[in-house]
Amino acid sequence: MSGYSKVMLAVDLTEESNAVADQALALVERFEAQLHIVHVIEPLSLAYGGDVPMDLSSVQEQIQEQAKSHLSEFSSRLGIDPQNQHLIFGRPESEIQRVAEEAGADLIVVGSHGRHGLALLLGSTANGVLHGATVDVLAVRVGDSE
Repeated sequence: MSGYSKVMLAVDLTEESNAVADQALALVERFEAQLHIVHVIEPLSLAYGGDVPMDLSSVQEQIQEQAKSHLSEFSSRLGIDPQNQHLIFGRPESEIQRVAEEAGADLIVVGSHGRHGLALLLGSTANGVLHGATVDVLAVRVGDSE
């Protein structure tokens, strides 16, 4: 294998996503690969255990619209075609893996928060992607490096 042909960039659309994107872009340029991007919105019912005593559908719609706008803006700065932009609902770990597989990606690039001592070396999302992926995963360290 001479490198990677399709790279899936998984982002949370925070400021730290820029550092993760830089690493993905470097690999895309090096291997002349195609770049896809995925952002997963965790449904509020999953985030809060499903026992929320109110209808969150309007809040969820606002979150989706905001994420769609941010993903489009972020992707256009990176030159990612709209058909390679994926906005998904679900659990980030499993949805990133699923979308990468469907797109035929052979590398997933995801951000990871470093931890100290005996704490996890990867954040929960990066850890979940790493342990469930059937392709290579590059975890880019983001956040405080103290």
